[in-house]
Amino acid sequence: QGQLVASGGGSVQAGGSLRLACTASGYFHRDLCMAWYRQSPGKEREGLATLGQNGNYLRYADSVKGRFFISRDNTKNIAYLQMNDLRPEDTGTYFCAAKDDACVGLTMVAYNYRGQGTQVTVSS
Repeated sequence: QGQLVASGGGSVQAGGSLRLACTASGYFHRDLCMAWYRQSPGKEREGLATLGQNGNYLRYADSVKGRFFISRDNTKNIAYLQMNDLRPEDTGTYFCAAKDDACVGLTMVAYNYRGQGTQVTVSS
């Protein structure tokens, strides 16, 4: 069974940048769609970005479009989330997720592989 491990969180001031990484290890049966989501206090879980195995499927939440960018290095089994122009409302715990085969948008319930979260704190 494969595992996902997220890293790269931290504390930054508004306007700053962070890059999160999600490393997939172990055995995955098929191609993976990779995704990022976050959980903020008092808010519902929010899917942020998703990217297909071959880069042929890409979606962003409106709240991060133009500021966050998802990418992946399939040779290293790593997915990244580059976060620019961070805002205090971006504060939360960020998680990576994956599902077998095709992506299905930003509804995280469809993603059956989940990693532990990494905390992002943005101060004003």
